[in-house]
Amino acid sequence: MTKFTFNSLNRDNSKEIAKSIKQLYHSQMPVIVCVGSDLSVGDSFGPMIGTALIKRLHGYAYVYGTLDSPITAKEIVTISEHILKLHPNSKIIVIDAALGEEENVGFVKVCSEGIKPGQGVNKDLPKIGNVSIIGVVADKNSAYKVKNVGVRLSLVHKLSCDVIEGLVMAFLGV
Repeated sequence: MTKFTFNSLNRDNSKEIAKSIKQLYHSQMPVIVCVGSDLSVGDSFGPMIGTALIKRLHGYAYVYGTLDSPITAKEIVTISEHILKLHPNSKIIVIDAALGEEENVGFVKVCSEGIKPGQGVNKDLPKIGNVSIIGVVADKNSAYKVKNVGVRLSLVHKLSCDVIEGLVMAFLGV
């Protein structure tokens, strides 16, 4: 497994994220699944990215999961089956928020394997994706665990902007 980690304080995050995606993702047209909900700030990381990518990568990527049409835990199995039927030979990039160790809050992690969404809130969901991008939005040992109460929108926005720009650079060469 290959794993890259980027601190939100680094100004070159987008470039570094783009490099890591180019290294891990080799497929025709990318399939990007943005997991989360617009009902809590911390969980909006994925849908926030999906909303921007629909516009920025229109015609260059298949994007699932937006603020208007989120992919939550309830839809993971259904959407996975749907994507595999529509894009049987494509690798899938999955994007989700995560809870982590206190020292990792504010980091973006890009990994050469999929993820099991909802692990931070004790959900047992199937693994999705071939490449994953997670934003660590809160400490897993804190009170944020249940509803992401207290997660700063500014942090989620900063992390999502880094990921959006990184993916645009990776797939459009901008």
